[in-house]
Amino acid sequence: MLIILAFLLILSGFFSLSETSMMAINRYRLKHLAKQGHRGARLTTQLLAKTDRLLGVILLGNNLLNTASATLVAVIISTFFSHNDLALLIGTLCVTFAILIFSEITPKVIAAAYPERIALAASYVLTPLLKIFYPVVWFVNLFVSALLFILRLKPKNEDMAQKISPEELKMLVLEAGHFIKKKHQSMLLNLVDLETVTVDDVIVPRSQVEAIDLDASDELIHNQLLTCHHTRLPIYRGRQDNIVGIVHVRKVLNQMKSGKITAATLEEVMRNPYFIPSGTPLFSQLQLFQENKNRVGLVVDEYGEWLGLVTLEDIIEEIIGEFTTHAPTQAASFLKQEDGSIIVEGGSLLRDLNRKLGLKLPVDGPKTLNGLILEHFQDIPEAGIGLNIAGYPMEIVQAKNQVVKIVKIHLPSVSFNAEDNKETS
Repeated sequence: MLIILAFLLILSGFFSLSETSMMAINRYRLKHLAKQGHRGARLTTQLLAKTDRLLGVILLGNNLLNTASATLVAVIISTFFSHNDLALLIGTLCVTFAILIFSEITPKVIAAAYPERIALAASYVLTPLLKIFYPVVWFVNLFVSALLFILRLKPKNEDMAQKISPEELKMLVLEAGHFIKKKHQSMLLNLVDLETVTVDDVIVPRSQVEAIDLDASDELIHNQLLTCHHTRLPIYRGRQDNIVGIVHVRKVLNQMKSGKITAATLEEVMRNPYFIPSGTPLFSQLQLFQENKNRVGLVVDEYGEWLGLVTLEDIIEEIIGEFTTHAPTQAASFLKQEDGSIIVEGGSLLRDLNRKLGLKLPVDGPKTLNGLILEHFQDIPEAGIGLNIAGYPMEIVQAKNQVVKIVKIHLPSVSFNAEDNKETS
């Protein structure tokens, strides 16, 4: 009888192993193995697709074996000790201890440590058991479903339960740091954030955009094309709000050999401007650039006013980091001072400051440092005024034409990249 008892405890331990390993297995790793044709992975996937049936057959077997073990102990005690109450109490305590150690705790600890190995092997046994005991499992689950209905509880669909949010996906990428190169990890995180970042976060403000006025003299237009820093330039007539096209400088270079470029020449080669609504997510805009075969878009607000432009390179840089050299008109100077402070331009984008200087300035409101300071004061401050935003002491060095031009940021410890300073100063 003791051999039979030991056998029952071992079988009960198998069901405990199976339960914990099935619940702890990595579902994404399991799907990968199943796609590769691993038979155990396919069987495990099929079992986990119906969690109620899987748990039904596991708990059915586990409870039957534990009950049988307790009953067998009672029979052994009755046989050898008649109906001695003390012996029955000791036997009950002993079988409870044995079930906890050999059938519950130890198997579950082992299964939690090696869920994949155990679950894939257990699936070969649980699959035929589920087919054999399916009527019993169905009958039990009938009462479970009725109870859940009374309690107004609705179990989540398995596919829905396995979906993860962007924040959870970012956490997975961060935790996989040992398996993913740091640069690749950064690119993946930036790609996840691309849906939450809008064109307003990477816009080149209108004041920093090189543009050509068709009403200007031919001499001025010719010289501007010779000294421009970009391959694509917006074309306007009279005032910058009146954008009439985009010209690719390469298309007019050959014509420069035969003489000066005139406004009429530009009108012949320019293409219609491509406008982007303010607030468009970068991921959506990346797809729109691809669909429309465009590389430059003009951002407009709800009133149709031109705010600035966004290029395909700006979006790609949000994913892989900077790889182009910015023109001086767009450069945001980051100058490190001897006292550890940083001199920056008021028009610097907050995302650039956070990324290059390791700051944590809020980016859910204004997009530039100037906008953040104006929001803080609710007024236009004067030079020499100090303030503190997000724990960073700042001093306004220069304010002109209702705009904060230069700001000094005092940092206790500056994570400053000399290459960024070299590129942008």
